Amino acid sequence: MVLCHIRATVRLGKLVAKAGTQSSALRWSRSFGVSSVALKERLFTDKHEWVSVDGEVGTVGISNFAQEALGDVVFAQLPDPGTKLSQKDECGALESVKAASEIYSPVSGEVTEKNAAVEETPGLVNSSCYENGWLFKLKLTKPDELSKLMSEGQYAEFLKTAAH
Repeated sequence: MVLCHIRATVRLGKLVAKAGTQSSALRWSRSFGVSSVALKERLFTDKHEWVSVDGEVGTVGISNFAQEALGDVVFAQLPDPGTKLSQKDECGALESVKAASEIYSPVSGEVTEKNAAVEETPGLVNSSCYENGWLFKLKLTKPDELSKLMSEGQYAEFLKTAAH
């Protein structure tokens, strides 16, 4: 999916180069292309958490489906750095005006960071669940668990067919 996006960026950059100055098109293409390459594939659980892995560190959050189902998030309790988690462990909670939901770790590892911005401004989960609204990061201890998770395409199919 990212490769298609990068190809589209390059094509778009060439179109801009024809329409505008070459130097501005190259600057735009470089800056836009770098951010596209930085995107990591997200893997999903059937509980609607996602993890994106960079080296040995996984960044965890909840899916767009989950944040829409919750409604406006008003409180976030996230795991503290140093917490050791096993895959599927309950490790926090999100609360909205209409519901509360536990957070489960999609993979095993040790929490290295929690998103303090989400604890201070829980609505980030609603406005930016895949970027600024991530919940915590952990150093993976069992990377083979990633194979048990769904790709973005598989998760989309799961949402269409499964009773959640």
